[in-house]
Amino acid sequence: MSAVRGTRRPWVVVASVALLFTGSVPAASLSSAPAAAPRNVILLIGDGMGDSEITMARDHSVGAEGRLAMDELPATGAYVTSSVDGRGRPDYVTDSAAGATSWATGHKTVNGRVSKTHDTNRPLPTLLELAKRQGLATGSVTTASVADATPAALTSHVTDRSCKGPADMASCPADLRAAGGAGSVVEQAVALRPDVLLGGGADLFAQQVTDGPDRGRTVLEQARARGYQVVRDRAELGAAAPDRPVLGLFAPDNVPAEWTGRPAVAGGTPAQRCTKSNPARPAGTPTLVEETRAALKLLTARNERQKDRGKGFFLQVEGAGIDDRAHDADPCGQVGETVAFDRAVRVALDYAAEHGNTLVVVTADHGHASQIVPVDARPAGRSTTLVTDEGGQMQVAYGSGAVDDVQEHTGTQVRVAARGPRAEEVRGVHANTALFGTLGRALGLRPSIGATPPPGDAGR
Repeated sequence: MSAVRGTRRPWVVVASVALLFTGSVPAASLSSAPAAAPRNVILLIGDGMGDSEITMARDHSVGAEGRLAMDELPATGAYVTSSVDGRGRPDYVTDSAAGATSWATGHKTVNGRVSKTHDTNRPLPTLLELAKRQGLATGSVTTASVADATPAALTSHVTDRSCKGPADMASCPADLRAAGGAGSVVEQAVALRPDVLLGGGADLFAQQVTDGPDRGRTVLEQARARGYQVVRDRAELGAAAPDRPVLGLFAPDNVPAEWTGRPAVAGGTPAQRCTKSNPARPAGTPTLVEETRAALKLLTARNERQKDRGKGFFLQVEGAGIDDRAHDADPCGQVGETVAFDRAVRVALDYAAEHGNTLVVVTADHGHASQIVPVDARPAGRSTTLVTDEGGQMQVAYGSGAVDDVQEHTGTQVRVAARGPRAEEVRGVHANTALFGTLGRALGLRPSIGATPPPGDAGR
């Protein structure tokens, strides 16, 4: 989430390519599954959820011998998470924008850029755009702002991830509609009209559109004019109908974390058990589990209502608070968000078991700062001690940033695990761009006939 701290686009959708270390895979390979067969994909992204973050949540919540829902997926592999610089050379620590662009488009890009090429800054077609164009239902769920880097990579194309709303375009002059661009992240997301878009970011939708046919309207007014039903809390989400797209805005910016506790500090803290509540979280705020259930219900109903029923859907679910809390060395917030994310994984697995022919993939965009160290160690940075599910003590250290500053991402490879059609494709060690091909084939996506691939970073 954080940095290392239905309208036609003005460009032609080009043939998509999944990039591996050995080169680019032809986009035609996306069409290996029969187009008429239903293909559902639920992609769950734990932002900043490296193996250390998973282990920390497991030990605290179910114990070292316990197992999380994400541990049950039978096909397991690893993704290398590096991004690239403007010349296509490896940048060993990715941010969420470049990380999400990798699986959303099959291309690596520079940190901070959202679904645009690393060298020519051209838009790249995304999985959600391709799925929508082919008639599938589509959705994106997050605990961050709906304009944050990970959800933005599916719905928009901007030079810099900071260009979230029409008042935030200083770093993206070429993306201004007056310059021939598609506008800010939220403007592009509204124009694309995914069937379900849930998360935070209400303040962005209060911004006024500055150019184009919607000039003078707020982005929220723009959304309503395009048919969105806007929901603000748990009750309204539960009452949403599948006949129109649903925009859920549950916080001004990011949705507050579900758990609280003492943050890590220099020299450590007394042993603590996390508090499974947060007084700063407004009543009526839906949990990630509730958002995921609602999205699946809406997408299933939406799919059944469409003219050519049974095409399926693509849904991305992001547990964004794992990353957000790790940046602030907040172990209880981080663990609580990982547990909340794992419960959403359980919802996805239960859905797949009931409905069949659904691929569930769980992975992360990058690792983060938390490390489990011996209880008698004296870390140089911030640290805390958590009481585990077994009643033991686990010391967690944060040392990827200064003691008084934000903690940073790491360049570690991350886990990817899957269940369902094509799950076996995640086994082994791959570039994170490989996920684009796996998901596209599972959805039965077909590239545009006669289109040419964009220039870019093939082979990296």
